Order: sequence, then structure tokens, then C-alpha cells
Amino acid sequence: QVQLVESGGGSVQAGGSLRLTCAASGVFFDVESMGWYRQAPGKQREVVATITDGGATSYGDSVKGRFTISRDHAKNTVYLQMDRLKPEDTGVYKCNLRGSERIQPRPTYDSWGQGTQVTVSS
Repeated sequence: QVQLVESGGGSVQAGGSLRLTCAASGVFFDVESMGWYRQAPGKQREVVATITDGGATSYGDSVKGRFTISRDHAKNTVYLQMDRLKPEDTGVYKCNLRGSERIQPRPTYDSWGQGTQVTVSS
């Protein structure tokens, strides 16, 4: 059973920084990507940042230049460094892990953490 445990959320004033951590355990397949998504009240979930097993990163337009995603392969842990935070960054941030098994029929997996609250005040 794959478990994703997020930490590092909290409350901060605009312009401040937070660092989120997501530690994965119980992974028994090849990890293809890990990432962060967020959902604000009344809004749809949106992608914040993702990183592939090869290290390629992708960011949502609203966070480019302010957030940085990184990963520790050995620990199956992904980090999100959030700088110059804005009130519109407020939401529940959820960690995601995707992968598949090598043997046919190569089942795929899509796991989510419980989420951590980030609140940015003006």
C-alpha cells in the first residue's frame, strides 16, 4: 500500500516562504513522476509542479519563477520550495505519485496524499 505523507504547510504572510515535503513509502513499482497539486475553496484542482523520474520539471503558469520542485530518489521524497508567496497561493496542497510495473500488462498507479494546508495572508 503506497502512502504519501505531506508536511511543511502553514500560515505565512505574503512575500514569505514555505517548503513542503512529501515522503512516499510502500512503493513497489517504477515511479514515473511525482508532483504537487493544489485546490482552493470553490476552485478546481490545479497542477503546481511535477518532476519526472528523469528530473524534468514542469510548473503551473502562476508559480513559475517562484516555486521550485526537487526530488530525492533514494528517499522517494519530493520537495516544493515556495518563495514570494501570494494570497492566491492559498489552498490545500496535495502530493501525487504516478508509476507502473515493468511486467505485462504493466498496471499503472496514481497515488495521492491527504494534503497540507497553505495559507498566505496579505
